[in-house]
Amino acid sequence: MPEQDPKDSLEAATRATRSLQGLSTEITARIPQLLEAMRSVGAGLELHSTLDRICETAAELAHSRYAAIGVVDEEGEGLSDFVTYGVPDELADEIGRRPDGQRGLLGALIHDPVPVRLADLTADPRFAGFPPGHPPMRTFLGVPIRVQGEIFGNLYLAEKNDGGEFNDYDLHMVRVLATEAGIAIGNARLYEAARQRERWIDGSVAVTTALLSGGDADDALSVVAEQARRLADAAAGVVLLPTEDGGLEIVAVSADDPSSSLGVIIGPDSSVAAKLLGGEAVFVDDSATDPRMVTGLAHRYGPSMLLPLHSDGRVLGALATPRGRGDRPFTEAERTLATQFASQAALALMMAEAQRDRERLAVYEDRDRIARDLHDLVIQRLFATGMMLESAQRRSVVPEVQTGIGRAVDELDVTIQEIRTAIFALQQEPAEAPSGLRTRVLREINMAAVPLGFKPSHRFLGPVDALVGELTGKNLIAALREALSNAFRHAEASLIDVVVDATATLPDGRGAVRLSVADDGVGIPAGGRRSGLRNLARRAESLGGASWFGPGIGEDGGGTTVVWEVPL
Repeated sequence: MPEQDPKDSLEAATRATRSLQGLSTEITARIPQLLEAMRSVGAGLELHSTLDRICETAAELAHSRYAAIGVVDEEGEGLSDFVTYGVPDELADEIGRRPDGQRGLLGALIHDPVPVRLADLTADPRFAGFPPGHPPMRTFLGVPIRVQGEIFGNLYLAEKNDGGEFNDYDLHMVRVLATEAGIAIGNARLYEAARQRERWIDGSVAVTTALLSGGDADDALSVVAEQARRLADAAAGVVLLPTEDGGLEIVAVSADDPSSSLGVIIGPDSSVAAKLLGGEAVFVDDSATDPRMVTGLAHRYGPSMLLPLHSDGRVLGALATPRGRGDRPFTEAERTLATQFASQAALALMMAEAQRDRERLAVYEDRDRIARDLHDLVIQRLFATGMMLESAQRRSVVPEVQTGIGRAVDELDVTIQEIRTAIFALQQEPAEAPSGLRTRVLREINMAAVPLGFKPSHRFLGPVDALVGELTGKNLIAALREALSNAFRHAEASLIDVVVDATATLPDGRGAVRLSVADDGVGIPAGGRRSGLRNLARRAESLGGASWFGPGIGEDGGGTTVVWEVPL
């Protein structure tokens, strides 16, 4: 961790010592107390606790009832933080909003940072009054705090304990303490910056690891949203992807209420969308009042960072991290770190996409091989077997034998047809798949028939294609794929029944689509892994629905029924 230059510390201490020369024995007698105060101020590295310690130490040193530090914002026009001592938390909550430094005596000291000592601050022409509930204050002492020559803020003291005024001795002691406070704050800021960079780097590593682990693409985007929200200390993390018409669509959300944001589209006429798709970052001071924020979600949030996910000249989408109304704005350091994180996440997304393409190509090659084997070997052998059976049927003179062989030949014909359907599904490219939900469900069922060794039965209730939207349909297909995969890998089932019901109703009366996948397998063991079921539940909850499981369709309720239900 970088530290304050020892030479700077020595020079500051020398100046502070010279300022004490020639003073009376009263201040000389208080030097041990001052040295102890200086030691206490420099005892820690966490920034906010350092500010708390400075306030408390200054109040004790100057025998003051109240103390505060106003931290000047990056623009030098107001206060970004206000740390107090002596005001109980209950009273602070009753007072409400803390000073912003835009007016009054505190605002004047921001623009003219010099020591100020007042016998009655309420008589000063710069005084702008106290808010309701504020404790009465009269005597006042203000001293600027500088960090490496730059104004960090001001240290304020009010109300001498003995009822008197702050004197020259108090002023000199507090000025010395402010010098030491500047050194301690400088070290704390360096430490805080190092920790912040470390957190963002760790977050980037976590995103890269998650994206390259080979999971679902939607889950990968959710990881980016979750990490961005955590690292930016934001109210939400949002990932947006480009739409065909040049806008942006919200596809992944980490927030207290994600379902209300998923699927929201920023149109191509938005200046924010145009900048993001052009590779430019957009920083907003207050989303609720900024006219560029055109979605119905903007009123919930305050400061926001909207960052392009771009790498190697390609914009994959955008990342948004809004904070709540009234929350502190993002610092320049946070903006820089978030921009670097977005670039790293975009690179990881591109790498994950390339990895999935390679895996998809390997799957296609394997499916082509399986399809060829099914056609060239299995179907030919079944066809030859059918020919042999038909020949035997013609030679047989026993009616029962002829009937039995005829049924076997018919079964072989059905089997050949089912295998040909499976071959067609294996050879079909994703781009060839029709957009209707019913057709996509049938395609998943036909695909699952190959590893299962049998074709699951299916039913559709209601106008599925007309009622189920694209986002819900996409998630329903993913849930069906997960449920069929679990049945194949774990259930040891011989029967599977798939039902898609677009006439379902939620407990609150809203219409819903319900997917049920029931089997007659071994059921879910008590201590078994349930990551697949958790994935189903998380996908349903993101759309405002739910997922659960119950008894199956085997004898005495054997097996498992997985239900996935979301509102239409």
